[in-house]
Amino acid sequence: MLVTEPATQAGAATRPVALFVMGMNRSGTSAITRVLSLCGGTLPPRLAGANSRNPLGYWEPRASWRLNTAILRRHGSEWFDPTLRLQEEGAFSASEHAACVREIKAFLTTLPTAPLVVIKNLQITALSGIWFEAARQAGFDVVVVIALRHPQQVAVSLAAFNRASPELANALWLKYTMLADTQTRAVPRVFVEYTNLLEDWRREMKRISSALGIDLNAQDEGAIEEFLRPDLHNQRHDGPVTESLGSDWISTVYKELGAAARDEPWDQPALDRVYQAYRASERGFRTAFEDFGRLHKFNWVIRPSMVNLFYEVLAVAHRRRGAWA
Repeated sequence: MLVTEPATQAGAATRPVALFVMGMNRSGTSAITRVLSLCGGTLPPRLAGANSRNPLGYWEPRASWRLNTAILRRHGSEWFDPTLRLQEEGAFSASEHAACVREIKAFLTTLPTAPLVVIKNLQITALSGIWFEAARQAGFDVVVVIALRHPQQVAVSLAAFNRASPELANALWLKYTMLADTQTRAVPRVFVEYTNLLEDWRREMKRISSALGIDLNAQDEGAIEEFLRPDLHNQRHDGPVTESLGSDWISTVYKELGAAARDEPWDQPALDRVYQAYRASERGFRTAFEDFGRLHKFNWVIRPSMVNLFYEVLAVAHRRRGAWA
């Protein structure tokens, strides 16, 4: 069993700290980010506004969406892409990688001067290597809080959010949850389950403070209590995990990281096995679907009435007719 080690070195650092809130969409990342800001963290300026889908706000900078969306689309991806195409070797050329780092670094240098800056954006989980490098070049130390939520709660929330199917929701949950784990093992980090935050936010802030070596004592308790409204926690499924991808991947990942969020021993090799299996399966199905698309486009130009003639021409070309054709 492996456990996450506290980042004692972060507290002694003289450099400002960039705390990234990572994980799957609809997993409580907005709630965690806002509570962190009410416990002494500084948020970037020009945040995305609240709406009916998130009435208390997203607490993330609009500039991060513009930057990340542009990077993803240049590589044929979106936030709702369940593939690991951007994690493949050679996905970014050296020049592309350097250009992305420069763009993000330019944004980070505009952040307020503060000991602790809290940065949240779903897409950062898929691009964390670039963001971490840019943050270090901008003069920050990097620490991470990873949000975790029951997969069925996320699936129902995503269905209400944008009508995502349970299959897509589960694939996205796996992708972003596993990337949040695998891509942050070299930095100080801590896992926080959404329900645990709602049950006892003081305990969770103490866990974060201790694990990351940061000061979260400047608590606006009244504002936090008002913000964490129970009526906004609409999806409360706590039963067994429903597997919709033909394996025990989701239940395994949720079980192990749920233990990590309770500071209990957890099995990192089990997560590695799931990640490698998902990666291999995803790549195989992606290749098959892309090949289907290629063949579909080719066959679309051939009218049904032309099919017999098409095969007859092929037969004549090969000097064969009749049953062979």
